[in-house]
Amino acid sequence: MNPDTFALLFTKTVEELTDCTDMEKKGFFHEYRDSDPIPSGKVLEEIVELSRAIFFPGYYGKSCINRNTLKYNIGVNVERFYNLLVKQVVAGLCFMSDNNEDDVMRHLYKRAEDISGHIVSILPELRSVLETDVTAAYDGDPAATDKSEVISCYPVIKALINYRVAHELYKLQVPLIPRIMTEMAHSETGIDIHPGAEIGNYFTIDHGTGVVIGATCIIGNRVKLYQGVTLGAKSFPLDEKGNPIKGIPRHPVIEDDVIIYANATILGRITIGKGATIGGNIWVTEDVPAEARIIQYRRK
Repeated sequence: MNPDTFALLFTKTVEELTDCTDMEKKGFFHEYRDSDPIPSGKVLEEIVELSRAIFFPGYYGKSCINRNTLKYNIGVNVERFYNLLVKQVVAGLCFMSDNNEDDVMRHLYKRAEDISGHIVSILPELRSVLETDVTAAYDGDPAATDKSEVISCYPVIKALINYRVAHELYKLQVPLIPRIMTEMAHSETGIDIHPGAEIGNYFTIDHGTGVVIGATCIIGNRVKLYQGVTLGAKSFPLDEKGNPIKGIPRHPVIEDDVIIYANATILGRITIGKGATIGGNIWVTEDVPAEARIIQYRRK
């Protein structure tokens, strides 16, 4: 290609790719405003690592912690966690705001401080819930030698740490940041949990890879999933313009003490009753009664 032809091609391509009016209209371009903070994947990774070190010191973060230095290390980590979280929450709020006037920005910073302070205040509560998840993973896996192995090695614990923090941010209507945090766990572990899902205590996922838990799922206590399980949406209605209607319940409700085996697909706003067992490779789109056992039968 000669230089003149390439120059024309280059100019035309760049013009088409930078049609801001069309891109903004379609939602494919976000314009950065001077002085606005923007979400940082690198900082959010540090927040995740700090949360893991806060919840399970000695397993994550510094490995040289002892009883004499525990309070100091936790204090340092909690303080840094708070400071970084404030900035990321502000960034998420700014990202979704069309107004960067001083009064608005002061309000967003105050809101971010309140949100982050609340998250810090419930860290002990979140750790207590995560302790039940560790217990569920240990009790449910005969291959686990002790809880230390579960905390150090099992992908479900990493995924649940991200989810438990992200879910609290999601409930406080923090935009963008919760989803980034759970997608980080998805990339790391292969476990995809939407931060909007509601998950009870003593929850575990054996092996984990390929599990999908949708945004409006409600999962009770002592539920166990195996790899490849999908708790998804069957379909969702469209409005008069043909666009999907957002925000309606469309994922399953899983009651207490349910076990769902590998590669089962549970779709739609249905209820899997308390104590039910769903076998592997099952496609379920209707309610399942309590204590039912749904498996595949092979005819002779």
